Amino acid sequence: MKRILLLAALFTFSNYGLSQDVKYGIRGGLNISNLDFDTNSVPTNKHRNSIYVGFFANIGLSKTIAIMPEIQFSAEGAKAEPLHLDYIQAPIFLKFRVSEKIHIGAGPQAGLKVHKEEDGIKNFAYSGVAGLEYKINYAIFADVRYTYGFSNIFDDNLGVEAKNSNIQIGIGYKF
Repeated sequence: MKRILLLAALFTFSNYGLSQDVKYGIRGGLNISNLDFDTNSVPTNKHRNSIYVGFFANIGLSKTIAIMPEIQFSAEGAKAEPLHLDYIQAPIFLKFRVSEKIHIGAGPQAGLKVHKEEDGIKNFAYSGVAGLEYKINYAIFADVRYTYGFSNIFDDNLGVEAKNSNIQIGIGYKF
């Protein structure tokens, strides 16, 4: 009897897992990024315009809720070359359907700095992401996101604190 119940439970959960709506896609666009310094002695700090590009899986948990893990390259930081921060990031976005065309979402994001080493900037960054998505048709969407860093980007021994902030404006395609 226990074996039959166990097999029935496993079959039910495996059917649920297979019946989820999973779509894959790509997204990319413009980054408008800047550093938010905590001190008053801030060097010239102009925003950096750059790009982001990435891949995602949109996993529908229900008709109104989806989870969207991603992997993306994002060029962030400030305009001055020593403050260019290029990351490979992994956001996990929890999306809610507001209407047929509009979705909102939020979630955590971890980033690994690429391109530079031992430059006084930490190799890992942790952020929060919030965004809005507009569905143009069944496959194409436009989105805007705001990311704010939770952690100081500079090494602790430098005595300077700054957090990365970023706006992403782009388009995506779901396969």
